[in-house]
Amino acid sequence: MLTRAITGFFFIAVLIGAHLLGQVVFVSFFSLLGLWCLYEFYGIVRKEEVKPMIFLGILAFAVLSGLIALHCLGVIPFIKVWLFIPFFSLMFILALFQKRALPFNDIGYTLLGITYAGIPFLFFLALGFIKGNFNYYIPLGFLLILWSNDTGAYLAGRSFGKRKLFERISPNKTWEGFIGGVLFAVAIAFNLEQYFGSLTKWEWASMALIIGVFGTLGDLVESMLKRSLGVKDSGHILPGHGGLLDRFDGLLMAAPLVFLFLLMIA
Repeated sequence: MLTRAITGFFFIAVLIGAHLLGQVVFVSFFSLLGLWCLYEFYGIVRKEEVKPMIFLGILAFAVLSGLIALHCLGVIPFIKVWLFIPFFSLMFILALFQKRALPFNDIGYTLLGITYAGIPFLFFLALGFIKGNFNYYIPLGFLLILWSNDTGAYLAGRSFGKRKLFERISPNKTWEGFIGGVLFAVAIAFNLEQYFGSLTKWEWASMALIIGVFGTLGDLVESMLKRSLGVKDSGHILPGHGGLLDRFDGLLMAAPLVFLFLLMIA
């Protein structure tokens, strides 16, 4: 527990610092997080019958995230983001030369990794620019709400948890914990308007509902992935916590939906 607490403290400090140190650090840091989560995904799904094209998949996502970052920073127009497409075409062409028994398994998992573990981080970093100029309050508020949901779910589950949420996937999660997490996240969100501004009180609360519901589902989806593969953690980069994919599983589902919500109400 001490190792877990120390790791968690420094990790949160680094995440907050990545927001406060300016837009270049922000987009660079979260692009790298996406790359590392993609690397972890490829590591846990790699089997004899499934061998994702790790180098090409990471290269394709690196190009995509780099182009998105340059667009967010105002260096290139959005139309140039489509320059990443040839890297995806290369995956199908490369499979012709690998002489694998099930080449589309390799291609499928390579593309799935980019879609599942990488692209959500691009939606997250886009939250910092959804108002036009860089505004770290929205993505930082997203993380505070996500952490509040996890904390509320843990406390409510420990205190009142009786009815299992998805016992076959995650035996410790309960409906009481789920509801407690969402309510605590909304309560925190109501106060963010006072300190962060950027959104109205009800927009923050709506954002919290999305994060609370889909962040929890994202956690369950990643648990389903690990359970189906027979692995406990996605990696070991964070002592006491596992891998980065384990820590950002809620973001993977929630970030694209929050971005879509804010885009619709803009």
